[in-house]
Amino acid sequence: MLINIIGAKCIGIDAVPVVVEVKIDRGIGIHLVGLADAAVKESLLRTVTALQSMDFHIPGKKIVINLAPADLHKNGSGYDLPIALGIIAASGQRNLQCLEQYLIMGELGLDGSVRPVPGALPYAEMAVEKGLRGCILPARSAMEAVELRQAEIYGVDNLEQVLSILEGEDREDLLIWNRDIYTGRDESSETPAGYMDLSEIIGQEAAKRAAEVAVSGGHNLILIGPPGGGKSSIAKAITGILPPMSLEESLVTSKIYSVSGLISRDAGLIRRRPFRAPHYSASLAAFIGGGNGGNIVPGEISLAHNGVLFADEFAQMPKSVVEALRGPMEDRKVVVSRLRGKVEYPASFMLVAATNPCPCGYYGDGDRCTCTVGQRVGYLSRLSGPLLDRIDLHVWVNPVDTRRLIDRPKGEPSAVVAARVSAARRVQAERFRGEGISTNAEMSNAQMEKFCQLSGDCKALLESVIDKLGLSARAYSRIVRISRTIADLSGSADILPAHISEAAGYRFLDRRNFGEL
Repeated sequence: MLINIIGAKCIGIDAVPVVVEVKIDRGIGIHLVGLADAAVKESLLRTVTALQSMDFHIPGKKIVINLAPADLHKNGSGYDLPIALGIIAASGQRNLQCLEQYLIMGELGLDGSVRPVPGALPYAEMAVEKGLRGCILPARSAMEAVELRQAEIYGVDNLEQVLSILEGEDREDLLIWNRDIYTGRDESSETPAGYMDLSEIIGQEAAKRAAEVAVSGGHNLILIGPPGGGKSSIAKAITGILPPMSLEESLVTSKIYSVSGLISRDAGLIRRRPFRAPHYSASLAAFIGGGNGGNIVPGEISLAHNGVLFADEFAQMPKSVVEALRGPMEDRKVVVSRLRGKVEYPASFMLVAATNPCPCGYYGDGDRCTCTVGQRVGYLSRLSGPLLDRIDLHVWVNPVDTRRLIDRPKGEPSAVVAARVSAARRVQAERFRGEGISTNAEMSNAQMEKFCQLSGDCKALLESVIDKLGLSARAYSRIVRISRTIADLSGSADILPAHISEAAGYRFLDRRNFGEL
């Protein structure tokens, strides 16, 4: 008897079907075919041991297991469960009448327990798209798909529970939304780890204002200044003013974390925008994504999708890593190519970078700097012009006056700033309805011409600013986009000269004589 079990494999953030075919015939041995990697081949020993521990017998015949399509590389331990069910059904030990109605994935323990596997959310989404009755997944993994109510999502702990579902028993207690493991807690309202309120940061009003503008329009931001000025604190405080994610954004972000195996301890979709802060010594593959064969996993830039990527000590990062950010910052996606595979991941992130201005770090802090002009220019020249062109806001963070530290005046709390940011984002969402973008930073030149009309006074001021400050022509579009965001924050339908003036102040790294500042 030929038995078919529907499984899946993730390519990027989407799942494709993989049919596990099991046939028992005359002969001897267990044969696994279908371009499986070592982890899948090892599943045979795990599966046989698990079945024997649950008093199932292994037929003394030839068992052929095929993973179709045969030209698609299979990896991971998620095929343990469908292989075990195929052997049970093909040998006639249990009547699994509902076997072909569900997508089934899971890793088996030697005692018959079912352990989590990555990719549960794309698996469940694929089951809905293919019109299946539902899917059967490990309980911990199934929690990711608890909000997909279009199909039956079962969360199981052991093989016996799977068998009871496939035999047609009423097991509503195993539906993931009926299980005690699902608490229904909304993590978006909770305080994130390492959170810092803007009111706790003394001084630095200009830098905090720049952070507000950057978050409001989804603009990239770089903070430059001596140590102790509060660059890292401002970056951490950004988590408190990020706007909530839409359902579509939450779904895509959750799928990225699902295929990465970063299963949340909470059920449902990820509601809080991610904040990723990798160490500056992280490798190129860690940032961009990589792997071998068919196992290409997302990197930090994809894990920061719809959120923030914080790059501290930016000028100290390997040049290959820094330059590799240029493409994703422009295209909002990354394509990771290997000899035997190519995968595309979303990578629409807001870059927040922080760096010292010179090798000693103290330029701008009185006379503490011991570097020459050439050393200062050489230090920041590690960041190429094309890269800085993609960073919208350049902010100098001066040291805080000691007297202000002693008095500790309270600034504006993050909640107030977050309300303004959310209001500005709502304006942009309405403006770009049907345009395929959601923030000012994503505007193309054509969209900028459409939505950023400048009056004669604004054009004259912009020309004067560019000539006076020696700004490059490439700064023009960035200044206009930032001006549009500042106008949104102020509630203005039109871009005014005051908005142009403030936006131009955020482009000081474009000045031709930066070393003389």
